[in-house]
Order: sequence, then C-alpha cells, then structure tokens
Amino acid sequence: MAYKISDDCTACGTCIDECPVDAISEGDIYLIDADICTDCGSCADVCPVEAISPE
Repeated sequence: MAYKISDDCTACGTCIDECPVDAISEGDIYLIDADICTDCGSCADVCPVEAISPE
C-alpha cells in the first residue's frame, strides 16, 4: 500500500528529501509514485500540514 498526498499539500518540499526511494515528484501539489513507494511512512512523519496518509 502506497502513501498519497492530499490537496492540503503546500509544496514545501520537506517530504521529498525524506523519501529513501525518490518516489515523490514536485508540482503545485506533490505526487507519490505508488509503484515506487515502499510504504515506509517517512514522508508522512515530516509533513508539517499532515497532507500525507496511507492510501
């Protein structure tokens, strides 16, 4: 199961540096590639607006 980023994302960039497999891509709202995500939860742990959750 991969994580997903909701519309609450502020594109702050905090999560992108935490992903050990580079599954997060930048944009107005960041996106997580479900095929690459290893479900580690590192991104969700650091998100300041709690926009990342398990899918």
